[in-house]
Amino acid sequence: MPNNTLPQTHPALSKDPIPSPPLLSVRDLRVCFDTPDGEVTAVDGVSFDLHRGEVLGLVGESGSGKSVTALSIMRLLPDPPGRIAGGEIQFDGQNLLTLSARQMRAIRGRRISMIFQEPMTALNPVMTVGDQIAEGIVAHQAAGRRAARAMAIDLLDKVEIPQPIRRAREYPHQLSGGMRQRVMIAMALALRPDLLIADEPTTALDVTVQAQILVLIEKLQAEIGMTVLLITHNLGIIAQVADRVVVMTGGQMVESADVYTLFENPQHPYTRQLLEQLPGWAPRVGAQQAVPLRSDP
Repeated sequence: MPNNTLPQTHPALSKDPIPSPPLLSVRDLRVCFDTPDGEVTAVDGVSFDLHRGEVLGLVGESGSGKSVTALSIMRLLPDPPGRIAGGEIQFDGQNLLTLSARQMRAIRGRRISMIFQEPMTALNPVMTVGDQIAEGIVAHQAAGRRAARAMAIDLLDKVEIPQPIRRAREYPHQLSGGMRQRVMIAMALALRPDLLIADEPTTALDVTVQAQILVLIEKLQAEIGMTVLLITHNLGIIAQVADRVVVMTGGQMVESADVYTLFENPQHPYTRQLLEQLPGWAPRVGAQQAVPLRSDP
């Protein structure tokens, strides 16, 4: 990231102002886990908005509460030991925390989809990838098995997997890590969701494949007009695709800004620490001293 500058074609520099109201609004979210040593607060008072067509980056180190926030939105927290202790998660005018399990299942996958960190553990090892994609289509759409399988092959082609007809007949262990991640993206996009949550989508992939996956997500997001919550520990990834950034550490949100402002003039010491790990980044000359937006946890 040469001297803080973002490409002039970056979405944060070229998009029109985001209209309101937000598609997703998280307010004062608090998540706790019961442990043998007592209750632990994993997410503490996190609030942010995500508007239609926007890519929001949720950034922080491992254990900062990013993935727990995502699982809370999806209502997939393991309970017990986890529980949402307070706050609201409004999605398109509905508070997801007040919905029944059946109502949430109707939203999950169809209107909100998630790409998980480890495709090998998220994919079923005894089902072909084509059948796994088709399964979600059959569950949420009035489509027969044959039509769903044809749609699955089309999705594999859309995520740029070569020989999609052949690959649809294969099992996860027969695919490379990059291909498995593309299958996960195909599954997430099968029902053209309004919101895609991508949790560390390039983890454990080599640099070349990482770049390919990011370009793919960016391309599909632009084509479909999807809203994306991108979770990562890597601000270099955020610089490539995000419009705005929320920085978390210790379960708390410590900074929120559009991506250009954050790279030019980070306000929180932790944000600066993350940026200092990027090759070529340096504080902007004359920038004000970094000061906490709230007490460090």
